[in-house]
Amino acid sequence: MVNGLRQNMRLLTTGFLQVFFVAINTYFIANKFYLGCLVCGFLISFIWSFNVKKVAFGDMKDRIIYSVGASLGCVVGVYVSSLIIG
Repeated sequence: MVNGLRQNMRLLTTGFLQVFFVAINTYFIANKFYLGCLVCGFLISFIWSFNVKKVAFGDMKDRIIYSVGASLGCVVGVYVSSLIIG
């Protein structure tokens, strides 16, 4: 039970982080903030390398948990990037 919850939280968190950085990177690209693009581009790819196996071989529950994390990451990423760029 605890391990299942821990795995679900990891999946939600990695989904959150990946799309969080995608949203931030999109904002950085639109504003030509090159250093931010460089850092986010790396982090997106690095996090993706952990996610691909989990989601590709997961069941529907795993996909939904990942997608919830990703959607939250998108909203928070846009908010945070607007604070960074102003």
